[in-house]
Amino acid sequence: MAGPSAAPEAPIPFPFPPAPSIFHPQPELAELRQHHPVVQVQLPDGKTAWLVTRYEDVRQVLIDPRFSRAAATGPDVPDVGLGQAAADSILSLDPPDHTRLRRLVAGAFTARRVEALRPRVTKLVDELIDRLLTLPQPADLVENFSLPLPIQVICELLGVPTADRHQFREWSDTVMSDLSRDPKEIDAALDQLGEYFGRLIASKRARPDDDLMTALIAARDEQDRLTEPELVRLCYTLLVAGHETTANQINMFLLTLHEYPEQRDRLRDRPETIPQAVEELMRFVQLGSGGAGLPRVTTEDVELSGVRIPAGSAVFPVMSSANRDPAAMADPDRLDVTRSQTAHLGFGAGPHHCLGAQLARLELQEALRGLLTRLPDMRIAVPVEELPFKEGMLLNSLRTLPVRW
Repeated sequence: MAGPSAAPEAPIPFPFPPAPSIFHPQPELAELRQHHPVVQVQLPDGKTAWLVTRYEDVRQVLIDPRFSRAAATGPDVPDVGLGQAAADSILSLDPPDHTRLRRLVAGAFTARRVEALRPRVTKLVDELIDRLLTLPQPADLVENFSLPLPIQVICELLGVPTADRHQFREWSDTVMSDLSRDPKEIDAALDQLGEYFGRLIASKRARPDDDLMTALIAARDEQDRLTEPELVRLCYTLLVAGHETTANQINMFLLTLHEYPEQRDRLRDRPETIPQAVEELMRFVQLGSGGAGLPRVTTEDVELSGVRIPAGSAVFPVMSSANRDPAAMADPDRLDVTRSQTAHLGFGAGPHHCLGAQLARLELQEALRGLLTRLPDMRIAVPVEELPFKEGMLLNSLRTLPVRW
């Protein structure tokens, strides 16, 4: 790969225009990755930040404690989305506070405990497909499969009534909005989520159950390991994060396999390769719509790819670009569901590596296995370019996905 050339004299405008294809990152990112892997950008509000696009540099930003998430919650730090939702949650903490809260829930997401959930997830997949098969065609896969599956799983794990699904879905959509959403609407949704979980927590205190929320309440009440506001925020963060990304990943996985039918057929004929296919799809699929991850702020001067980033600078790691870096993997713009070595940052890295990564993997594996096995001829019922995506979302989020089988 060519080394970086002279940096642009002035910050370049960011975010970039939407990519021409939902299956590939913005072309500006490849150009930057090759010639200006660490570059200063200017956001619409006039604030500046540094954009990092190469795999090794992005990974460094994610794992290096000199890039602080807690420092990135200040008013002068530019934002590409989540804003107050991230500032008030575990997403915005550095060790030791982040470590303290993460340890409280990490036990529920170990590889062993998640694997023990596989029979339940497989049963849910089969039940959803059974119901789907009774519906007239085309049927909406969003409403009838990709959304209810992760919602049911996280609700059962956390102890949230699935009957409230439509209520908290609206709040979740608002929280996951991009910068086009009025911040007052996001604050209102967070308040409503907080009130909702305040009522649930009171109910669980009166009638404890065998679920994660009851365990967190015990950690609060009996061990004083988190405050009441931390308890509420941790619960609604787990709920939103536990279904929002996985539901959209299922949809984008299926869209991508529809776009690359030879890969879909290869996977259908060799279902034993589904686990590695999930890793490849995590690398390849464009889940985020904005291009950059949550910002960090440098606590001291740091050098990346020969560029000095001053202390106190906001830094955006671009995972979608890192996942297409030819220095990290061969032929990165080619989807290969049988790729044996898949380096990707789809779940992040370092202290903020996705807590539910193993659970998401399990759900994605069983979703693909069920659909490819039981609906081998399933196809999208409309042209991809006509599919309705929600506007103003941080994730590529479909309103509906009509399918036939």
